[in-house]
Amino acid sequence: MKDLKDLVRPNVWNLKPYSSARDEFHGDASVFLDANENPWNVPYNRYPDPLQWKLKDRLAVLKGVDRNSIFLGNGSDEAIDLVIRAFCEPGLDSVVTISPSYGMYEVAADVNNVECRKVSLDENFDLDADRVLKSADEWTKVIFLCSPNNPSGNSLDRGSIYKILKNYEGIVVIDEAYIDFSAYPSFLKELSGFPNLIVLQTLSKAWGAAGIRLGMAFASPEIIGVLNKIKYPYNVNQLTQEKALELLNDEATMKHQVNEILTERNRLEKILSEPPFSYQVYLSDANFLLVNVGKADAMYNGLVKKGIVVRNRSNVQKCRGCLRITIGTPKENDSLLNAMKNMKL
Repeated sequence: MKDLKDLVRPNVWNLKPYSSARDEFHGDASVFLDANENPWNVPYNRYPDPLQWKLKDRLAVLKGVDRNSIFLGNGSDEAIDLVIRAFCEPGLDSVVTISPSYGMYEVAADVNNVECRKVSLDENFDLDADRVLKSADEWTKVIFLCSPNNPSGNSLDRGSIYKILKNYEGIVVIDEAYIDFSAYPSFLKELSGFPNLIVLQTLSKAWGAAGIRLGMAFASPEIIGVLNKIKYPYNVNQLTQEKALELLNDEATMKHQVNEILTERNRLEKILSEPPFSYQVYLSDANFLLVNVGKADAMYNGLVKKGIVVRNRSNVQKCRGCLRITIGTPKENDSLLNAMKNMKL
């Protein structure tokens, strides 16, 4: 990895971050007259902890990382945007992504006026490390890899990921939004060996908390320090912090729900790949299936008329004819199957 100072934008490196009232005070007190808050409506009259330490302490135990290696944001999208803002000079630098993959990497790059170079996956939606490395030049600051990938659902080849980590001098972001549904281990244990690695995870999928918008980035304390420098002071609200702590203290429920989803994923994969459907169903390590139904537009519109919404991915590279189907409850999945079985296309 290059020296971090050489990767971070000079203005960000030299930036003096905003210091909030809650940043400046540490300790116990009974009277707070420092932040121009309303003195009534406790506890929501107070600004939340800007660095979410209670939440990070819990996550540090769950994830086996130091709390100083954790950044929390308004969904993983905030971390994606901040990474680009921290490392990429607008109009000059670039990022590399794979295709097809999660669309927010490109959107965040476009918003920040940063070139986004997309490297096609192979016919099995897998990674060619040499092509990814070749597409990066001296102006490329970040490589984004989503594994398990969206919309294909597969985990990227770990050997190829390691090759990129070992041979690329910039920042490598591995987005693990769906890692709890995968049989493969997280890359969190590799943080100490690769100072250029950032791992993204979320409470939106396995933890069933998309509505509270909490994303996590794990990296070296030095990289986390850069992200904290440029984030908004109170980027994670008090209600989100409280609900997240409640959920994280009930890991057993999360694991039970994940097991239910995996059981249903296997059931749908088997049914949809056999007669009378006989669709091509791609292997998935996520909580969804990518299914080639042929006439994807007609199937999508037909399902919508029956009140069932899936994601039409037919216009995405290498996904012609495909729907992306999230695994629901057994009842929801049965409704989907019955609707598809009776569809006249």
